[in-house]
Amino acid sequence: MSTYTVAITGASGAPYALRLLEVLVKGGHKIYLTITGDGLTIMKDETGLMLNGSATDIMRALEKRLEAKEGQVNYFAEENMHAPIASGSVKVDAMVVVPCSMKTLAALANGYASTLIERAADVTIKEQRKLIIVPRETPLSPIHLRNMLTLADLGCHIIPATPGFYHQPKRISDLVDFIVARVLDSMGVEHDLSQRWGSLGKS
Repeated sequence: MSTYTVAITGASGAPYALRLLEVLVKGGHKIYLTITGDGLTIMKDETGLMLNGSATDIMRALEKRLEAKEGQVNYFAEENMHAPIASGSVKVDAMVVVPCSMKTLAALANGYASTLIERAADVTIKEQRKLIIVPRETPLSPIHLRNMLTLADLGCHIIPATPGFYHQPKRISDLVDFIVARVLDSMGVEHDLSQRWGSLGKS
C-alpha cells in the first residue's frame, strides 16, 4: 500500500477531507495527517467530529471514527516541525491539502513555511512529488487565481471543490464523492465512488 500526507485547513469543506480519509483507510493506505486549529473547529461544525486534546487523543479519536488499524493514521499538530513530513528524507507518494484555505494557498505559492502543513507542502514541491490542492472559496479574486497559477506552473494539481451534476446526484454525499473521486484519480488510487462519463446512462 501507499503512504499519503493529508492536510486539512480552515476552509469550508471538511466533509471532503473526512471522506478522503475514509477511502484511504479502507484501502489500507498509511496516512500522515495534520489539521490547522481552524480546520479542527470546522471539522466539528460541518461533520460533528470533535477532535481535541493532545495529538495522541486526536489520533485515537480518528482511528475510532475511521475504523483504522493502529499506526495507519499518524496525526501531527500544525506546530510540530519535528514530524516526519517536515523532512524530504521521509518519502510519501503524494500530499493532498483538502480543503485548502486562501491563506494556506498564499503561503504555499510563496514558499512561506511557518506551519507543518506549509512545510510539508514546501517539501513536496522541492522533492518534485505530487501535491494536490483542493481550494474552497468563491468568488475568486485575482490574487487567488495568481496563487493557483503559480502552484500549477510548479506541477501541482489544482482541483477546486466544484462538483458536477451530470451524474444526477441525489444526496449531498454524492456531491462530496464527486470531488473526492477526482482527488483519488489524481493520486492514482483506485475507487468506485462515482460513475465515469462513458458509463453514464448504461445499465
